[in-house]
Parts: sequence; structure tokens; C-alpha cells
Amino acid sequence: MAKMWAGRTDGKTEKIADDFNSSIRFDSRMYREDITGSMAHAAMLSYKGIISQTDADTLITGLEQILADIDAGVLPIDMECEDIHMFVEQVLTQRLGDVGKKLHTARSRNDQVALDIRMYLRSQIDEISDLTKAVIAAVTAKAEAYKAAIMPGYTHLQRAQPITFGHHLMAYAMMLLRDLERLADCRKRMNRSPIGCCALAGTTYDTDRRFEAQKLGFDGICRNSLDGVSDRDFCAEMLSGLSILMMHLSRFSEEIILWSSWEFKFIELSDAFTTGSSIMPQKKNPDMAELVRGKTGRVYGDLMGLLTTLKGLPLAYNKDMQEDKESIFDAVDTVKMCLQVFAPMIDTLTANTANMKKAAQRGFINATDLADYLVKKGMPFRTAYKISGSLVAYCIQNDTVLEDLPLEKYLEYSDLFDDELYEAIDLMVCVEKRISEGGTSVASVEAQIDYVKEMLA
Repeated sequence: MAKMWAGRTDGKTEKIADDFNSSIRFDSRMYREDITGSMAHAAMLSYKGIISQTDADTLITGLEQILADIDAGVLPIDMECEDIHMFVEQVLTQRLGDVGKKLHTARSRNDQVALDIRMYLRSQIDEISDLTKAVIAAVTAKAEAYKAAIMPGYTHLQRAQPITFGHHLMAYAMMLLRDLERLADCRKRMNRSPIGCCALAGTTYDTDRRFEAQKLGFDGICRNSLDGVSDRDFCAEMLSGLSILMMHLSRFSEEIILWSSWEFKFIELSDAFTTGSSIMPQKKNPDMAELVRGKTGRVYGDLMGLLTTLKGLPLAYNKDMQEDKESIFDAVDTVKMCLQVFAPMIDTLTANTANMKKAAQRGFINATDLADYLVKKGMPFRTAYKISGSLVAYCIQNDTVLEDLPLEKYLEYSDLFDDELYEAIDLMVCVEKRISEGGTSVASVEAQIDYVKEMLA
């Protein structure tokens, strides 16, 4: 098949070269954007008197019919074509004859593909943002349900201070909110139209780039034609945002995996989001969380691959830039898949609050509060610290916890102890004393929940 770019060459290439050069197997997903962009281009050409209104109407009607036929499955996309742009133009020309050949006036495939990918990724950011909001909503609802459930907070994966499960969950809600902000910022910079930059230097035709940009929902135009066709920083920026989003999901997944193990048993995942073992009948594996954790590396790879592709390219367009699509499309598909499974996985998990509280007690994470109790009675902090540590050591040796020690034992260490100490070291009291904004008290967690709900609204 002779190519539509035949002229300088005879347009005949080896099949192996065609297959290597072709991008239609992955850029065909942008058919809607390609056709929509072409409709706006035809309208602009007519508006500026470059083609007649009759020709523009014919082109737009023909493009609308192609779009309808692809959507209906009546027109299969020909994978023998070089790319989606050539396919659409080829079908249009077959159906309209010479009128179809007028569509490519005052544009190049260079600015056409830059337009298509911006339009496609713009819509994908909107979809990913909606999916992320669903995860945030699920996390926030779960935090509200467990806003008073005591659990150990960790540093170095060692039990440190008492917090609530709701407080812990809201940390992830805040991270995901920032991910939404990053995607929104990326969308703003992405939403500039490159159409009219042509191959690299603009065009001799008296076009109106802003007319076309406005029809396609862009906030403005790329102000330098070289830049408009030769950079994919918006793809790299989106991949960076998606990588950070996946990093947050991966950290969350790691904790879900730990919490659902027998060693922790803090949570129980729904059977609908776990798998069994082919040989060990007792197993309930958190495979969905593990896959999210694993697929994070895949998205990181997409980012590093694109950055490496772009790092040495001279201006303007180079065929290397065809490599942008597979990486960004893969990342988009992967992130959407992970978010789609994550929200219901969180929504259906249940917390074992008794185990969480037992772990908090066995971690002696109220030892600091015990020392503070003695300090308030007038004892120097270092003396109180040593007594508190000695009592913890006694509890460990005797397989008990501070809350269960009788007052008589406390009095062996200091006569400043009285019955009030039990309230001072009650884990819920310890939590509720953390009244600083953003802290773990129930009132603070409720404020965080209200803030997230307001941001989502």
C-alpha cells in the first residue's frame, strides 16, 4: 500500500519496517480526539476562508459519520495503517474524494498528534481524579467509623504512641488529596493547544489558532511552534503525579498486608478482595493490595522510560517521541485499574479493634504518660522516666500491662502514686489529651474528616 506521504520517496517500505514504524496498535485509542480535533480544524479553515463553508460542512459531516461508525463497531480500525491520523484521513478521502484531501491544510501530523494526546490525557486526568476521590471517600468513611478505635502508632515499625485507627487512615486521605492537586496542576499546564504549530515553524496560511483552541476546550495556545510539537513535559509531569499517587497507594497496601497478617490481625479483608492458596487451605492472601504494591514499580518504569527517551532529543519533532504513548497509556491504565479495586477493598474491610487495643497495651505506649503523671506530682522528669521504665520492665517479666498492675505494686516504686494514675494511663485518655490541631484525639480526627469532605465537595 502506497503511503499518503509518498512523494519524495516512492512510499514503499518493507513490511518489517512498516510494523516497526507503525503506532496504530496503541494510538488508535485516540480516535475520538483525532476526529474531534479534525472537526474543529475544518471549522477554523472555513472561518478563515481557507476552504469554503460547503467543504467544511462536508468534512465535518463525514468525520461525524466516521466517529459514529467506529463507535457502533461498523467501521473497524485498520491496523495496517501507519497511525490513527492516517486511518481517519484515508477513510475520509475514500468517502469524500478530493474534499477529504483538503482537511490536512495548515497542519502536520506533528501538531495533530500533540493535540490528540493532550486532549486524551486531559480526559484521563478527569477520570483518574474521580477514581481517586472515590478512594478518599472510602478511606474517610472508614476513618469516621473507627475514629475512636485505639491502636499503636509506630515509628521504625516499633510501637510508639497511642493513636486511633481513624487518625491513621486520615493520613492517607490527606496524601491522596495532594495527589488530586498535583493532577489538577498538571492539567492546567497540559491544557494549551499545539494545533497550528504545524511541523515546527507554523504555516503561511492565515489561520486562527485561538479559534480552534477555544472550540476544543483549551485555555490557550502553545506560544512557540517548536515547543508545541517537540516537548512532552506534560506527559512526564503526569507520569510523575501518577507515580507519587501509586507510591501512596503502595505504602497503604503495605500496611494493609501487614495488618491482615496473623502476626498483626488488625484488619480483616473481605473475601471478595483476597485469594486462597492452591495447596494451603488456611490461607487468605491480600493479593489485590500486593498487586497494587507491585504495579507501582511498573508506573515508576513508565516515568523513567519517558524521561530517558526525551533527555537527548534535539528540536523539533523526532520519531523517538512516538515512544511517549505506550508509557503514558500503560501508566494511565494501571493507575485506573488500581484505583478501581482499591476503593471497594477499603470500603469492605473491617477492623479488629480488640486486637488493636491489645497491641497498644502490650506496647506500653502509655509509659510516657505514666512518667508525666509523676512529673505533675512534683517529681523530676528523669527520676519519673526511670521509675516508669522500671515498671515496664516488671510488667514484661510478669506478662502483664501497666493498666493491670495493682496500686500496691506502684507504691513500691513511689509514694506519689494514687488511684488517679489509672485514669492518667488509660489509652483513651492518652489519645484524647492529644488536642493539638491535626492530632489523634477524636475531636481532631472529626475535624480532619470534615475538612476532607469539604475538599471533595
